[in-house]
Amino acid sequence: MFPYASVDQRVPLDHPIRKLRIVVDAILGELDDVLAERYAQGGRPSIPPERILRASLLQVIYSVRSERLLMEKFDYNLLFRWFSGPNVDDPVWDHSTFSFNRQRLFDEAIARHFCEHTVLLARMRELVSDEHCSVDGTLLEAWASHKSFRPKDDDERGDASQ
Repeated sequence: MFPYASVDQRVPLDHPIRKLRIVVDAILGELDDVLAERYAQGGRPSIPPERILRASLLQVIYSVRSERLLMEKFDYNLLFRWFSGPNVDDPVWDHSTFSFNRQRLFDEAIARHFCEHTVLLARMRELVSDEHCSVDGTLLEAWASHKSFRPKDDDERGDASQ
């Protein structure tokens, strides 16, 4: 006899990630058309863009410092699988494939839309507060690309020569 419980039954009903999943589902619904264009038309199947976004969000929320560790968590953490979509029996993605697909599939517009709307809806549903916030700065630095840097004007820097 083997007892069977679904992954959904393993995630507590009052866990805050359940509310966040509803928010993320709504945002990904808005992005359906844009993400549909990102699916590979041929070759080996890639990781679905929606799952990459969900996994990336978990990486930030749980301060997972690398894709290698994130994939390790996917191997044993049912909550990560429940939130992002893979079934319990599905193989874990290779960390390098995950990184490559994230870079290939997402531009600044998609990332900005997803992040801004996630925060906006989370605030509307009172899932976040302004009282305290901590973020692993190394993740933000690692994700920042050279393209995202903008030079500051002398006035903004508070140029000492004035």
